[in-house]
Amino acid sequence: MTGNECRFASGPFEGRTLGRVWPEMPVEWTGSKADRSSVFPLLVKFIFSEDKLSVQVHPDDDYAARNEKAAGGRGKTEMWYTVRTRPGAEVLVGLKPGVTREKFEQAIVEGTAEACLERVAVREGDAIFVPAGTAHTIGPGLVLCEIQEHSDLTYRVYDYNRRDTKGRARELHVEKALDVIHFGKQGVGRIDPVRIVRGPMTETFFVSCRYFATEKWEFAESVAAVTSREHFDLMIVLEGAGNFEWRDSRAKYAPAQVWMIPAALGAYRVDPSSRTTLLRTYVPSSPNEFLQSLKDSGVEESKWSRLVHT
Repeated sequence: MTGNECRFASGPFEGRTLGRVWPEMPVEWTGSKADRSSVFPLLVKFIFSEDKLSVQVHPDDDYAARNEKAAGGRGKTEMWYTVRTRPGAEVLVGLKPGVTREKFEQAIVEGTAEACLERVAVREGDAIFVPAGTAHTIGPGLVLCEIQEHSDLTYRVYDYNRRDTKGRARELHVEKALDVIHFGKQGVGRIDPVRIVRGPMTETFFVSCRYFATEKWEFAESVAAVTSREHFDLMIVLEGAGNFEWRDSRAKYAPAQVWMIPAALGAYRVDPSSRTTLLRTYVPSSPNEFLQSLKDSGVEESKWSRLVHT
């Protein structure tokens, strides 16, 4: 949805790919804190899992910079938002207590790596935070919206002995994976969010880290918003339809679209024609940006502190 080859469907960059536009995009769009010398910072995509994904892990930035320069040198921290589920759907995220490098390595050899991971049953509306270094896999029966640091670095440790049509197994990356997996206390998994009702809108705050901050907006009436001049926003429409309205302009939105809201846009409105749910995600200029709304609403630190990862 925001890969380098994705094309703008409307606006001044209509028809052009994001990868080509980003390095030359004006600061009025990117925001004053954006780094245009690298790739577009956020990768948004939808995952439709009909079978188990491989057991895998992503490196952090330090490891990627030292060992994966040819692949862009960026690590991968991500989160999943559960859009749809079938009964019994689950993800496996993080290692169970007591799983050491030696035990996990032996489990890989024995084909029991999955048994080392914590199982998390998921329902629609759940969100899962998966920082770099977290062993994980996604089970079948899920539609997920994945928001992540823009990187494709994945180290597979187990793929259930599956073969392609030519009988070949997919490449595994066991040694690299063991180097980057975080052993010990995990502190990952399903997010316990904070919800705030503001007039016609319910805001659900999920997570903030150095790579992205994400919240959910739910509303059936027109809502007002204001951009930050430091960064753009991405609006991921999950359900509903209506219009984005600013000054003397408007643009229709529909499900499964991702809208890039320019940093310098200023005040705008979202006017739904049907009940709308969307995810707002952005690269925060500081942790305080995500927290300010929570603090202003009187949310106790014990509730919001768990959502911020530095």
